[in-house]
Amino acid sequence: MAVRAVRGAVQLERDEAGHMDEQVGALLTTILERNGLTADDLISIWFTATPDLHSDFPAAAARKLGIVDVPLICAQELDIEGAMPRVVRVLAHIESDRPRAGIAHVYLGAAAALRKDIAQ
Repeated sequence: MAVRAVRGAVQLERDEAGHMDEQVGALLTTILERNGLTADDLISIWFTATPDLHSDFPAAAARKLGIVDVPLICAQELDIEGAMPRVVRVLAHIESDRPRAGIAHVYLGAAAALRKDIAQ
């Protein structure tokens, strides 16, 4: 079994805790589904949020999905002029037999514009 990394992102419509939970939960669920993963396949998850998001920790959405024994960490994205606002990004480390090229990276909604080269 190899260690792989899965990327993903979602742009929030507004900075509200419930909305963040919903959108980050959808992102994580889609990452798991598209890669045929369960919570047992997760090694760790890094979340970053743009500086305009203050309502909650993105990792709280993972805990609400039942991902409770996986190390999670949140950090702030760089505050770059002209960057897409209200974005939560994910970098999940997983155990998988899939080749690196077979990993499905997930960019939901407007966040697909961030990585057109790998968004599926």
